[in-house]
Amino acid sequence: MRKGIAITAAAAAALGLTAASITPATAASSRLLTRGPDGVTIDIATVNGSGCPAGTAAVAISDDKEAFTVTYSDYMAQAGGSSKPTDGRKNCVISMKVHVPQGFTYAISQTDYRGYAYLEKGATAVQKASYWFQGNSPTGVIQHNLPANHQNNWQYTDKIAVDALVWKKCGEQRNFNINTEIRATAGTDKTKTSFIAMDSTDGSIKTKYHFSWKTCP
Repeated sequence: MRKGIAITAAAAAALGLTAASITPATAASSRLLTRGPDGVTIDIATVNGSGCPAGTAAVAISDDKEAFTVTYSDYMAQAGGSSKPTDGRKNCVISMKVHVPQGFTYAISQTDYRGYAYLEKGATAVQKASYWFQGNSPTGVIQHNLPANHQNNWQYTDKIAVDALVWKKCGEQRNFNINTEIRATAGTDKTKTSFIAMDSTDGSIKTKYHFSWKTCP
């Protein structure tokens, strides 16, 4: 576990999908924004997991304040061949302190996951994610199953309808947590290795989270 990784930028956001994070009355009395406010910062409180060893994860915020990207450099699950049993599942939990100017709050409306997988005959692979604000229970897992014999790039997009967005409560400071996971199982021939990685074309592993912003009532 690593602490104290600080990132400052003009805007940032986080995602939660638990109903306890907002009430319908709050949503109805607030105004959605086309872009985020200035003066927002993110502090990475902790980064922990077998998929993100020390020094292999980072967060960057887009210039237009509409997204942030988590980049990994050693996030791969594999099975078969000389793989160990523990190699078949990898995960990463990132806890963020998101500081927002008074009068604003945030949610995530879309998440883009991308990577590469090489699955031998009979092998399987999945990508999972869950999100929550500190003090709330984790969301139900959003899972994607890769098709049989997949041997190429993959990309999944999770979109949340406007009326289903869940926002951090106005005036409260709660860490926002992201837990991602990838799994692989061996194929029919156990001597051959199959793997899945969140791996972009430049060799790093990137996941992009898209912001939604609104004013507090």
